[in-house]
Amino acid sequence: MEEAHLRGPPTRRPGPHTRPRPACLPTWRFAVVNTLDGAAHAGEERPGKHRLLRYPRSLTLPGLWGASVGSCLSFTPSLLPRGGIIQGVVWGISAIIGYGVGVLLASIWRAFADRDPRPPRPWAWRAWWISSAVLLVVFFGLGQYWQYLIRHMMGVSEYDVWLVVLSPLVAVAVFWLVLLIGRGIRAVFRWTAERLDRRIGHRAARTVGWLLVAGVTYLVITGLLLQGLVGLANDIFSVRDGATPEGVHQPTSSLRSGGPGSLVPWDTLGRQGRGFVGTGPTPQAITAFDHHPAMEPIRAYAGLGSADDTEARAQLAVADLERAGAFHRKNLLVVTTTGSGWVDPAAVDSFEYLSGGDSATVAIQYSYLPSWISYLVDQSKAREAGRDLFDAIYGVWSRLPQADRPHLYVAGESLGSFGGETAFSGENDLANRTAGTLFVGPPNFNTLFREFSDHRDPGSPEIQPVYKDGRTVRFTSDPAAAIPPSGKPWSGTRVLYLMHPSDPIVWWSPHLVFSEPDWIAETPGQDVLKGTVWIPFVTFWQVTADLPFSTGVPAGHGHTYTAEYVDGWNTVLQPSGISAQDLDRLKTIIASE
Repeated sequence: MEEAHLRGPPTRRPGPHTRPRPACLPTWRFAVVNTLDGAAHAGEERPGKHRLLRYPRSLTLPGLWGASVGSCLSFTPSLLPRGGIIQGVVWGISAIIGYGVGVLLASIWRAFADRDPRPPRPWAWRAWWISSAVLLVVFFGLGQYWQYLIRHMMGVSEYDVWLVVLSPLVAVAVFWLVLLIGRGIRAVFRWTAERLDRRIGHRAARTVGWLLVAGVTYLVITGLLLQGLVGLANDIFSVRDGATPEGVHQPTSSLRSGGPGSLVPWDTLGRQGRGFVGTGPTPQAITAFDHHPAMEPIRAYAGLGSADDTEARAQLAVADLERAGAFHRKNLLVVTTTGSGWVDPAAVDSFEYLSGGDSATVAIQYSYLPSWISYLVDQSKAREAGRDLFDAIYGVWSRLPQADRPHLYVAGESLGSFGGETAFSGENDLANRTAGTLFVGPPNFNTLFREFSDHRDPGSPEIQPVYKDGRTVRFTSDPAAAIPPSGKPWSGTRVLYLMHPSDPIVWWSPHLVFSEPDWIAETPGQDVLKGTVWIPFVTFWQVTADLPFSTGVPAGHGHTYTAEYVDGWNTVLQPSGISAQDLDRLKTIIASE
């Protein structure tokens, strides 16, 4: 896309298809701008004159204008506060995108004008230098102000001024890294096309060359590079999976997997599984909360080392549930984990407190990788785990006499909600086969979440949609408040989606590249900065940069859900005898764990 400046006469070869050979990869060169007559000379100065400005001959002026615009737009706010390093990365990526757009627009203009590239006039370079300097200073200051507003809104006090100072250096490094990679690919294309040109027609050589280079690049990125990194991460986290969380010990109760009589050996549970079965509220703690004699909750789990595949792990976990007497409890909860097998303690603890301990919870592990990596590469495993576990539970549960069945609930957070959804075909299936569901922080690609949101009732916003008058499925960012549609009946099975307006897991989508989502076009949520706008390409990379840090903000924002589980489960379970004061006390308990 980029044209080299001030090329020498092209080398030609004889024949009917004589044409210039591709130019070599441009290098960093300088031209001296003479302040009196504006003459530019590559690598020399005119006698008696002095240099004021230099410009990079390896970069085009239209591309630099685009990079300047992209740089300014990178400071606009997104969902979460950004530190200096992340701002530098977003800045660099936005600049290189702007550079590419500028080069493309210039080449299109030259095509319509039917002329070759010409070296810019010195005044054009001066205009770019001055304008870019002023604009970057203004937008850098605005960016710091916007970030201050977001930090203040979320109660984030951490701010490292030195990292902010380093952000321009990070941006330059990212810009040049991506640019050099792109130029390297272009050089490979030119080399390939030149050799093909000796055997086939010129246009065919360029087309075949692009196809070959694009295909090899795709294979390298998705095959060698991506799979290699995933394999390395899998090896690293598999070692970590063998550890036991600090303060966790093997259960002495037969009501826990890994305990006495369990069908699942303790050393096969994995790190997250051992943390799940080795913690949780005791009957004494539950009794102290609701002032009624409490039972000890049952927890069953199967790790990657417990069986060879998800179906076998699901069958093993269900068998351990049966052994512990879980199908004789009042409430049975099926949880689909995140990537590494993690179950949010706040989710299960809240469920057990509000059910008086008369409950059983089951989960299985399907990956060693943490959630944000599994989010990218393990979606199929999450789907299999959610479907296989629920089907195994439902197979036993459905054969019990109706009067003796426990109430069957489903839950999942983040990628766990994606896996949990796959066991169901839609609203009616959720209503017919469960007593209630709580999905928290659902990724934007969740099938049912997208179906319910995309087909929401007219007039309801995307951040809190209303689906079919809320008869079964409802959405909320604050379950302690009234959940719309207020005044409409919500009988039978309750399916509740809990999601923060500032949660990038919920709102990230590849569609952000080219289309404005409703959650930006509509009135923003309570923890999203007003005035947030959608910008092609830029918003996508801003929200992408928010993803790894989505849990690094205080509770109630981003992808951090804790005390909200109390109100969420209270809404779904509808336990009797629980007052608002009880819920406040339970929130304190959950937040302190």
